[in-house]
Amino acid sequence: MPEKPSVLFICGSLNQTIMMHKISQQMGDIDSFFTPYYADGLVGVLAKMHMLQATILGGRHRRETMNYINTHQLLPDLRGKRNDYDLVVTCSDLIIQKNIRGKRLVLVQEGMTEPEGLAFQLVKYLRFPRYLANTAATGLSDAYQVFCVASDGYRDLFVKKGVKPSKIAITGIPNFDDLTAVKDADFPYHDYVLVATSPLRETGQFDNRPTFIKHCVKIAAGRQVIFKLHPMEKARRAWREIHRLAPEAKIYRRGDINPMIANASVVITQRSTCTFVAMALGKEVHSYLDLEKVRTLMPIQNGGTSASNIAAVCQQVLQRPLPVTVQLHTWLRPLTEWKIFQG
Repeated sequence: MPEKPSVLFICGSLNQTIMMHKISQQMGDIDSFFTPYYADGLVGVLAKMHMLQATILGGRHRRETMNYINTHQLLPDLRGKRNDYDLVVTCSDLIIQKNIRGKRLVLVQEGMTEPEGLAFQLVKYLRFPRYLANTAATGLSDAYQVFCVASDGYRDLFVKKGVKPSKIAITGIPNFDDLTAVKDADFPYHDYVLVATSPLRETGQFDNRPTFIKHCVKIAAGRQVIFKLHPMEKARRAWREIHRLAPEAKIYRRGDINPMIANASVVITQRSTCTFVAMALGKEVHSYLDLEKVRTLMPIQNGGTSASNIAAVCQQVLQRPLPVTVQLHTWLRPLTEWKIFQG
């Protein structure tokens, strides 16, 4: 009797971890293992020195992932060292870890991607490390067999960035494929203005937070304002800024933002995937994002079957032979991407 295939699920944020778990539950008779996100070389060393705590390589994200793995009694395999895996499933190809290169790999879109700024151009044309462009560079590794994406709109966007059309599967993505299901979610407040902040400063981007807070207060026009801070934000700094400029506002550091969106009258975002939720629920939305473009990218609403769709893709990939060679561009990058940063 053939052995069950072994599959490694590489997690990251809590959202990514939940997505990986949902996919694994739909894959049938497999041996599934889970690991927090990890890195090799200098990036890995910096993570071990707790210098990357604001990223999915450490800090709150790693703690929440490990707590989720333990709470749901999943099998952990830190850094994927336990097995020679038949398949690897990951939510990020910004780093392709050494021990998964040359394996069957399925990439799953996590959520909304960053705009393509200067860092993206440096990554695409000068082969700088992908992680410098954050999620804007998602898909550019070409190290996967299939890239599962949220919608036709995102397929077109990724193709425009340079992803091979033949490698894209439009499956929808877990956690964002049944957005109207949260419309009756319970939350102690109603008819307020919800502000969902983004960790722009923490990821090296410009953010005039005082002006943004003042703008939110103006939009509220006397209504209750509730701020939900992004998990990656420096909460103490954000708290001080909000308290100084909007002293009557309520501030939440933790908790599921979806019930907050469901019970709000107005939702204000910077650059957040929760914009999808607000738009799906028909809320009045204000955002840094181009809302018309957001509508074209809206994840497929398939009643929560995306995990099953992705699992079917994974089963198909498991039937394929192993890649004959590791992608040559992994080893032949220009000197602008040093080997210690290789991902």
